[in-house]
Amino acid sequence: MLKPETIFVMNQSRAVSQDIRPLQIAVLNLMPIKITTETDLVRLLSNSPLQMELSFMKLRSHTPKHTPIEHMQAFYRDFDVMRREHYDGLIITGAPLEDYEYEEVTYWEEVTAVFDWARTHVTSTLYVCWAGFAALYHFYGIQKHRVPAKVFGIFEHYATQPKLPIFRGFDDRFFIPHSRHIELRREEVERVPGLQIVSESDESGIYMVMDANGRDFYITGHSEYSPLTLDTEYRRDLDKGLPIDMPKNYYANDNPSEPPVVRWRSSGNLLFSNWLNYYVYQETPYDWVTGERP
Repeated sequence: MLKPETIFVMNQSRAVSQDIRPLQIAVLNLMPIKITTETDLVRLLSNSPLQMELSFMKLRSHTPKHTPIEHMQAFYRDFDVMRREHYDGLIITGAPLEDYEYEEVTYWEEVTAVFDWARTHVTSTLYVCWAGFAALYHFYGIQKHRVPAKVFGIFEHYATQPKLPIFRGFDDRFFIPHSRHIELRREEVERVPGLQIVSESDESGIYMVMDANGRDFYITGHSEYSPLTLDTEYRRDLDKGLPIDMPKNYYANDNPSEPPVVRWRSSGNLLFSNWLNYYVYQETPYDWVTGERP
């Protein structure tokens, strides 16, 4: 799927001939339609000169209903197996669980075990959307708050600390897709020592929270979304008769019969490439056992 998009994929014979250690990146994919999310993430991770090996993680306490079992068996491994290993980076995706209290989630105990494990076995972690809210609750007791209307569309953002490496190359104003019914409250984040709100939007609120040293990033939006993801969500809810407004700042001329205007591709690519370079590659040890660097 990636090669027709001219995304570079190195074959194994060339990879093993290079005298480098590829970055080990794990992905805990909690989204129902996993293949779509996998492709969205790999598309962005591939926009880097760094060689990496991806490992997809699954939870024993949850059986996906919308992904073929053959796909799960071929590409995913249980957390119980992977927890004995170390990884340079970890991405934990969102999940459609906003209406549930965290402790009501059937796999809450296992997913929080992943959160805790990452603190000792991963150099840097990206917590995306629901995972970001859940991790902030687990580690710091920060609550999620329901918003009156769904935050749905493409919103303008800015960095509150633009000199951070995670924003290297970003424009002063950049666009991020959002699709959520919950938000973070500034006062709850700011009272936790070590947490920093590093990006936000006047319209959609807090976008990115970082711990003091960049070990963890908590992100409320979806820079990884493909051009038609919001369109698919919008038409799905319309077909189900659910109350849903047209995604803001998304369709050309605000007309859903016209194609979306993609304004978040560059910031999405920069987000993932900056994370890989400055917070994973530059910080991770060459040998996880000894801590040695090359």
